[in-house]
Amino acid sequence: MDVGMVGLGRMGGNMSERLRRGGHRVVSYDRDPDARKAAADAGCEVVDALEHLADALPAPRVVWVMVPSGDPTEATVGALGESLEPGDVVVDGGNSNYNDTMRRGAALQHRGVRMLDAGVSGGVWGLTEGYCLMVGGEPDAVAQVEPVFRTLAPSPEKGYARVGPLGAGHFVKMVHNGIEYGVMQAYAEGFELMKAKQSLGLDLPQIAELWRHGSVIRSWLLDLTAAALSEDEDLAEVVPWVDDSGEGRWAVEESMQLATPIPVISLALQARFRSRSEDQFGFKLLAAMRNQFGGHAVRRRA
Repeated sequence: MDVGMVGLGRMGGNMSERLRRGGHRVVSYDRDPDARKAAADAGCEVVDALEHLADALPAPRVVWVMVPSGDPTEATVGALGESLEPGDVVVDGGNSNYNDTMRRGAALQHRGVRMLDAGVSGGVWGLTEGYCLMVGGEPDAVAQVEPVFRTLAPSPEKGYARVGPLGAGHFVKMVHNGIEYGVMQAYAEGFELMKAKQSLGLDLPQIAELWRHGSVIRSWLLDLTAAALSEDEDLAEVVPWVDDSGEGRWAVEESMQLATPIPVISLALQARFRSRSEDQFGFKLLAAMRNQFGGHAVRRRA
């Protein structure tokens, strides 16, 4: 299947490569000329302008957008709406707010272009392990893109699902990331408590590795925690500053509108705010975990 990919950052580049390995033809574009050159040097098909993407793909076209949420996605989807044709499909694989996704989809629909939203989880490991894909949109549009979803997923049978109409994909991903906040916070607090019990001389890398096998709290996040601690048990160079990329805030806002309490997620978000003014080991571990699963930047001491 032919696919257009907009955005050649780490995530978009890895997804393009997984699709190529799966037998799909991928035509890519990025606004950064250095990113385009790097992709071309690696043997990728690259166009030098967004409007040229439609000319390089057969109809009906599938264009996957993998750019930062907010204004970059807004501008990209708007520009695609001007160049694509009725029957084409735009997939927003970024972490957009589901309300924005529904609005953008309605605008594209007036031009006969359909939109899908795909919440994507897998981070920098998705190239080899596959991505968990939470897809929203009309069933026939989802079916049109299904060969792509099945290639990106961990297997053709697992890790991909249509979860509802347009907007549902990004809503479910928002909740997914809110849960992630809470789980990460629990690990960080537990390891900080063990580190504080200095009289026992606990070996944190050993314990993290121990819990990975047979424990009821084993998980991929624990695997990554163990990896981070094995590299530097004290995380001495990591600044305890934990960013939030938006989904946690949106989840808390939704809980207020729906009068549905989510105290763990809410407190985990507040803890990230607190990290920016306190120097604690748990916050270092949170920052290290984000770096392990998503390649998110970590502030390091000079």
